[in-house]
Amino acid sequence: MSAGRRLLSVADALPVTVLSVIAGAGSFTHIRDTTAQHGQTGPMSWAVAVCIDLTCVMAARERQRDKQLGTVTRRVSWPAVVLAGGVLLSLATNLAQAQPDASGRIVAAVPPGAFLVAVSMIERRATRRTRPAATQDGEDGKDEALLAAAGRAAAEHHNQHGQPITRDALRARLGVSNKAASELLRQLRTDQDRPPGAARAA
Repeated sequence: MSAGRRLLSVADALPVTVLSVIAGAGSFTHIRDTTAQHGQTGPMSWAVAVCIDLTCVMAARERQRDKQLGTVTRRVSWPAVVLAGGVLLSLATNLAQAQPDASGRIVAAVPPGAFLVAVSMIERRATRRTRPAATQDGEDGKDEALLAAAGRAAAEHHNQHGQPITRDALRARLGVSNKAASELLRQLRTDQDRPPGAARAA
């Protein structure tokens, strides 16, 4: 990557990173103060604040990992429930520190809200980086790199679930169309059936 592209990448990531740090710090402070006011003083107030904020980050990362692996989940997955619970706890503790009026509550809700937005943006960008680029005419590329990515996805899925990857799981993992996923599965099965040392047909 050239120096110019590295600079643009840093400039692109900087606002989200700064937002997540500032919002996380503000939310952390409110959680710590609320915890201390309710009897958990000293290191315990810090520990509770760390637990709540890191739970949100962990749940967001788990949601992103499910998308990468094409894991089939319920409509409301466990990581989504955990993320919602962590955000609600953070919001409740922030509101507990607010002035008892509408403006005070709105201002107090800004840190957890901004923290959630920053985490979701990081999650979204990480998911998009895992998807192979499409060809110039807009159709999914089925070149060697994409086939290799499909092979890795199939192997990881089999190791995790003990069964072959499905078309829908492969489509979700690679971000390709149903047609491309079906073609990739067909090619993978053809390669598996080919005798060792045989050349792949053009």
